[in-house]
Amino acid sequence: MRTWVLSCVVSVTGMFADCSTRTQADDDVPRHGGSRDSRGLVTARTEQAITNGLKWLADQQQADGAFGSVFAYDGNVGVVGLCGMAFLASGTTPDSGPYAETVTRTLDYVLACEQPSGFLSEKDSAERYHGPMYGHGFAMLFLAEVYGTTQRDEVGETLRRAVRLTIDTQNEQGGWRYNPRPEVADISVTVCQMMALRAARNAGISVPKETIDRGVDYIRRSQNNDGGFKYQLLRSAESKFPRSAAGMVGLYTAGIHEGDVIDRGLEYLRQYRPSGGRSRNVQHYHYGHYYAVQAAWHSGGDFWREWYPSVRDELLNQQSLRGNWPDHWIGPEYATAMSLLVLQTPNNLLPIFER
Repeated sequence: MRTWVLSCVVSVTGMFADCSTRTQADDDVPRHGGSRDSRGLVTARTEQAITNGLKWLADQQQADGAFGSVFAYDGNVGVVGLCGMAFLASGTTPDSGPYAETVTRTLDYVLACEQPSGFLSEKDSAERYHGPMYGHGFAMLFLAEVYGTTQRDEVGETLRRAVRLTIDTQNEQGGWRYNPRPEVADISVTVCQMMALRAARNAGISVPKETIDRGVDYIRRSQNNDGGFKYQLLRSAESKFPRSAAGMVGLYTAGIHEGDVIDRGLEYLRQYRPSGGRSRNVQHYHYGHYYAVQAAWHSGGDFWREWYPSVRDELLNQQSLRGNWPDHWIGPEYATAMSLLVLQTPNNLLPIFER
């Protein structure tokens, strides 16, 4: 097993140590892992929602390991990678856990999507959906997270080639865009690649420091005066919640945890904390909260303790009786994977989410 697995074992061991001194009031401590400032946040109702969501998601997997029911995103390698991440976040690996077979088939599918260049993408992705570099980034993130849980050599080999493609397609500004070419860039695709590169680096894959530094510079320069983030450097653009949450996570995962850029970013995000369903109308809702909960987690303290219960309760109220979360654009598989990742954040089992 590789290095990051040891960090997960430490987290789980710490959880067991805490359990030895548990009291009646601690019954809602996360069962899989977590930290002291997560006590009471993953409630029994949350655990049941996670259980129901994972079961529903596993039942949607296709024979070839893919996920997706909306035509344009059926089999999308990024959506498949996110679904795999949702199972990894529950503690399942390709070799152990109730969804080991599901994760293995997910891994098989992602590996089968590798193109000769190292690009992770279905062959017809350019014709079927917008921005195939998103798919590459999320699929690469999944491979990096699963890498330490399997002895399959092809995982590391495929991951290295995917990392090389991302490094080679960074543009002069330090960012990435929809296609694997070093042309224009935007903050959303840039953060997607930055997180995947950091996860790969955590797993022991070589990533040049210069690549990360240039990506960080791109994200920093994307911040507006109000603390939020613009979409592209080359044009003036207002701040938006989803991309601002992503920008913050891009900085956090690159090792930037304090300073004016962080303080102003958190202040901007604070206004979007879910309250009575208000944020449900935010464009790219699941995408935004996938990143926002990570920003809150990295921030810690009161910001985290206030944010997580708010988004948790909102998501619990949106879950269908079948166990899924709806989304009419990318699909319920995507929305369910994203929601499960949000709800399982306190368990602290995915290395890329660790503080």
